[in-house]
Amino acid sequence: MEEGKMDENEWRYHGEGNKSLVVAHAQRCVVLRFLKFPPNRKKTSEEIFQHLQNIVDFGKNVMKEFLGEHCVHCGEVVQLPLEFVKQLCLKIQSERPESRCDKDLDTLSGYAMCLPNLTRLQTYRFAEHRPILCVEIKPKCGFIPFSSNVTHEMKHKVCRYCMHQHLKVATGKWKQISKYCPLDLYSGNKQRMHFALKSLLQEAQNNLRIFKNGELIYGCSDARSPVADWRELAHHLKPFFFPSNGLTSGPHCTRAVIRELVHVITRVLLSGSDKSRVGALRSGLQGPRVCEASPFSRSLCRQGKNAPERSGLPKGCLLYKTLQVQMLDQLDIEGLYPLYNRVEQYLEEFPEQRKSLQIDGPYDKAFYQKLLDLSTEDDGSVAFALTKVQQYRVAMTAKDCSIMIALSPCLQDTSSDQRPVVASSRSRLAFSVSVLDLDLKPYESIPHQYKLDSKIVSYYTKTVHAKDDAVVSTRFKESEDCTLVLHKV
Repeated sequence: MEEGKMDENEWRYHGEGNKSLVVAHAQRCVVLRFLKFPPNRKKTSEEIFQHLQNIVDFGKNVMKEFLGEHCVHCGEVVQLPLEFVKQLCLKIQSERPESRCDKDLDTLSGYAMCLPNLTRLQTYRFAEHRPILCVEIKPKCGFIPFSSNVTHEMKHKVCRYCMHQHLKVATGKWKQISKYCPLDLYSGNKQRMHFALKSLLQEAQNNLRIFKNGELIYGCSDARSPVADWRELAHHLKPFFFPSNGLTSGPHCTRAVIRELVHVITRVLLSGSDKSRVGALRSGLQGPRVCEASPFSRSLCRQGKNAPERSGLPKGCLLYKTLQVQMLDQLDIEGLYPLYNRVEQYLEEFPEQRKSLQIDGPYDKAFYQKLLDLSTEDDGSVAFALTKVQQYRVAMTAKDCSIMIALSPCLQDTSSDQRPVVASSRSRLAFSVSVLDLDLKPYESIPHQYKLDSKIVSYYTKTVHAKDDAVVSTRFKESEDCTLVLHKV
């Protein structure tokens, strides 16, 4: 960043999560990512720099190895003029969602991460003139626990996402339950993948967002009807997916455009990408292929059909790589928590060892190599426990990452265009696939995850599953009441 040329008016609010806020440059294809903190929590400039550098190192030395060179963009830590940061903070404050304003942007250290704008195609430094569409998907965990440590039988039948939906609706997080199930998206079966993507489009929550030329055009909108949203979305999508039936408006046009979008996203998700080292992670273990709570599976059951066999994800595709990293969680949180306590007990006795155990970094090549040890035989050592704890943290990171798919119509002369291309019914689209939200999950969050897991399963079992049992019981009683009694004449 050139200090003399920093102008807050050249940057606009792009979005934020629980721990960071992002602004995008109006012309250049770059974003700045700032850390956020509660008002009463202060960190030194050195601590903030190290925190950001750890994020960069983890992406470069660990996630790039697992997911591939071209999918992971690590960025760099930059130091900005404090006056620029303060003026930028004032400029974007009115655009921030009220629910996110409980934390403040870091205006004291001057440090931020400079990254490529992943809503754009990842080839050009400056914004292109042709239209660019970007679909951001947060797919969540794509497998059902296979660990023998699981004590709740329901966890072997229903995926975490589907169970958590019920608790989120009950606590007011969302208004209605999504039909999306991660296992459908990760199945590799096109029918199930189409159903999963349409479900995300119907109930996006915070698992799907769509950008056009870097501007958000579709996202979480549970206050509006899905029909109105789809009509508006189809209007934005027509330049990319003009209906092959020639219609320019109406519900048939809307459905055709949405269907085309779903088909193209599916093709991109199943496409091969650059090489990575996920092959080293293959453990041969996997849970059930179908989640019992998936509306897709239930629909087939009602029709008397068996769920289609999982077609299987191509090993070169990003979904396959992401799933392999997620499956570093071999023990489930129930099996992992006692090992976390073993590490904690060791640190209480030898607090000076925290640095040598690399709990807070550095996330270097040595850290990555230890993650490849997939042995599950516990020898009672702190080393074994620590390896499983670190693998769980990386797995949780992969379970919460986002996949960015950028699409742009191919120009007439595509000979100079080196990017991969996907075909729609009436055109060809250049695309790039990237991953973001790859910060390593905090070591300190493990007790929270253990409690949350128990809460999710307990709520689902007591309410939803109990309700299903009650329906079956009622049907049984009704059949008893309809007994035909014959009297002797």
